[in-house]
Amino acid sequence: MDAAARWRILRLHVEDQVPLTRLARESGVGLRTLERWHARYRTDGYAGLETAPRADVGTHRLPADLVRVIEGLALSKPRPAIATIHRKVTRICTTHGWPVPSYSVVWEIVRSLDPGMATLALEGAASYRDKHELVLRRQAELPNTMWQSDHTMLDILVVGTDGKPARPWLTTILDDCSRAICGYTVVLGAPSGMNTALALRQAIWHKADPSWPMCGLPDVLYVDHGSDFISHQLAHTAVDLHIRLIHSTVARPQGRGKIERFFGTVNTELLADLPGHIAEGQPWPTPKLSLAELDTAIEGFVATYNDRTHSEIGTSPRSAWIAEGWLPRMPESLEALDGLLLTVAKTRVVHRDGIRFQGLRYVSPTLAGYVGQSIVIRYDPRDITEIRVFDHDEFLCKAVNQDLHDQKVSLKEIQSARNARRRALRAGINERIAVVTAHTETPPTTEAPAPAPKPALKVYKEDLR
Repeated sequence: MDAAARWRILRLHVEDQVPLTRLARESGVGLRTLERWHARYRTDGYAGLETAPRADVGTHRLPADLVRVIEGLALSKPRPAIATIHRKVTRICTTHGWPVPSYSVVWEIVRSLDPGMATLALEGAASYRDKHELVLRRQAELPNTMWQSDHTMLDILVVGTDGKPARPWLTTILDDCSRAICGYTVVLGAPSGMNTALALRQAIWHKADPSWPMCGLPDVLYVDHGSDFISHQLAHTAVDLHIRLIHSTVARPQGRGKIERFFGTVNTELLADLPGHIAEGQPWPTPKLSLAELDTAIEGFVATYNDRTHSEIGTSPRSAWIAEGWLPRMPESLEALDGLLLTVAKTRVVHRDGIRFQGLRYVSPTLAGYVGQSIVIRYDPRDITEIRVFDHDEFLCKAVNQDLHDQKVSLKEIQSARNARRRALRAGINERIAVVTAHTETPPTTEAPAPAPKPALKVYKEDLR
């Protein structure tokens, strides 16, 4: 590695104050080596990064072409053993009249090859990128400067709405500076734009729990190239909220290590102790928890995670996010935020007794002037105790279900209850039909059946037998 390459790495410490320990971890260069470079740079400047001439240069007295031949053989796929390289080099030296190097000299030349060059030649560009390309992203210096969002399928089975085992997905919003979890959603089914919108809605708006203060609009939202993250709806929402949307490079998810480490923590620290946990190499378990129960467990874990000391920042994510006190940038209102994020919209007619949706009735005094008119409702599928009513994209009111107003009931819970009720009714119907059938069937006869009459007309020779 020449002085320019060393400076490209060391500059991140000298100019950008990246700690040498972090630089060593992310660049692949040893900490002691970086410390030596830094000491030489402080003493001699850029010239100190030049490679010092070796004391044994010239002792082998090998022609430059021979050294290149040895290196070229070592970089050939599949990589031959040192003994094979030495045998081939011996034959080549005999042909060209070159001095034959010893086995140890060949081994030393091969060992001195640039590791990056060897990886690129023998393992390919993808492996080189993962092992040797320098990946350093500036860490956000202030909370809400940059958020990360991603999905993961959890290592747990829950009871689905149809009563069958289902594996849920977790969508998370993480603040890059403080490592705080600002919002999340756990759902059944593949990731979708709605899941991302619900997680963003929770992350941006004030939480009911005062111990979860994270809120506000981020300056940057860093996401991958999933179909929900590249949707036009998310792009338009980001523009309307003045959020800069950044996508990671396709097939190169570098820079999302913080949120991926959180996913690993959830799987190992939370899910491992819950019933239904999927253990590697073990048969899949029988699910015990519902999705709502898993959601409650994750919410409790997020609270614990945000309050405990994070090893990389030396304080808790909650304390790091609060810092010395500041005012986050907020949307105008929750209704305005819902109009942008909650894209699940349904058209309904206002009846004299309110709005009917999913077999439930929602009322509000504001609806009195809209009886007989069509309106648009938007709702959070995780809590349908209330809906938001819009007229031509203008927010009208919140309508509540008076039977559920003091509870938190999700759409899936309503559907699950209906399915269970339908199955119970169907079982009752089948039971009654079976009883009726048992009492109305004609009992089987024990007499031999009468022989079938033979046809009187003989048409074929076989009929005469």
